[in-house]
Amino acid sequence: METTITSPHETENLDPRTDSAADAVEVVRIHPVKLGSITVPTPVMLSPMAGVTNWPFRVLCEEYGPDGLYVAEMITARALVARNPKALRLCRFAPTERVRSLQLYGVDPSIVEQAARIVVDENMADHVDLNFGCPVPKVTRRGGGSALPWKTDLFAEILRRVVKVCDDAGIPVTAKIRVGIDHEHETFHEAGRIAQEEGCRAVTLHARTTAEYYGGHSDWSRIGELKSMLDIPVFGNGDIWGAEDALAMIRQTGCDGVAIGRGCQGRPWLFANIRNAFEGSRERLNPNLGEVCAVIWRHAELLTRFYDGDERMAVHDLRKHIAWYLKGFPVGGSTRRAFMECESLDDVRREIGRLDPTVEYPVRIIDKPRGRVRFAKKVHLPYGWLDSRVTTHEQRETLFGDDPMDASY
Repeated sequence: METTITSPHETENLDPRTDSAADAVEVVRIHPVKLGSITVPTPVMLSPMAGVTNWPFRVLCEEYGPDGLYVAEMITARALVARNPKALRLCRFAPTERVRSLQLYGVDPSIVEQAARIVVDENMADHVDLNFGCPVPKVTRRGGGSALPWKTDLFAEILRRVVKVCDDAGIPVTAKIRVGIDHEHETFHEAGRIAQEEGCRAVTLHARTTAEYYGGHSDWSRIGELKSMLDIPVFGNGDIWGAEDALAMIRQTGCDGVAIGRGCQGRPWLFANIRNAFEGSRERLNPNLGEVCAVIWRHAELLTRFYDGDERMAVHDLRKHIAWYLKGFPVGGSTRRAFMECESLDDVRREIGRLDPTVEYPVRIIDKPRGRVRFAKKVHLPYGWLDSRVTTHEQRETLFGDDPMDASY
């Protein structure tokens, strides 16, 4: 059994950007952020995205961007403890990555602590982020992700255990949260306070509820609220599609840094534009099709290394990125289908060679939203989850039971 929320989505947030605002000269002061032993010169973060932010994509973003944080996609704690091969692959970092940032997800404090111990003992990362922001049903129905901060005892215990393990090794811990489950069950005030009290070095707030999923426009005012409450740095997340959005979020909320998720899908050069914006430059990179194809090819080569030379796995992984890279370009459905049918690097090279490299980047999609924009149809939670802010003995027994799916990918 489970609890579901099916009430109407109450957001009234619309996209606040206008063309005139984008043309305005903005002066924004941004300063280095210190996370324990790590100093982030330019507090710009690549947010973890499942199936996206493995090290090949992180390397592309970091090559374009400033000295920020480029975080690996979410690692399930139970899978890491079980030594799942895919989990171990996702824990890999490229030699060029300046800060090895890894995100852990779990519900059982003991398992998450064990995973953190593996990270420390095997020197897997320089920074650990904890996921309390994922809104997908397969995570929230287990009490994880953005559902978990509702249970303040469980939330605090996970933070306390992981911070203890990581602090002993000089590894800073941060947390990613959402506003709450819905606007009748908001959690970000308590979650931010608890994170600070338990020793987190920073908090990232995605300014939507679980119920809002990726719909509407995130409410940046909530980022400002959290920033005013806490002494630790606050990173803002949600609807940063271009450099001007990053400037606007800093200016409107006073947050210490920005976290970029869907906005960089198919455009890792967004980090170059944000770097330029924070340096006061108006220069923006909008590559033509030939330049985009060069990025696609480099991405394909890096993915082949990631998969230990398996071109088929690399090219299959590349497919979703191809759709994002080519978004807006007049290449036709047959070309897109041909890329989706590629099985080798030679296939990718052939399809790239058929494209006109002189085609300019489509003006109509510059700094425009991409990726999922839908609302969640339902919020799935464990049965009776909303009855209390603390977990019962029965809930813990159910949540922490052996679940083989929790150790697989």
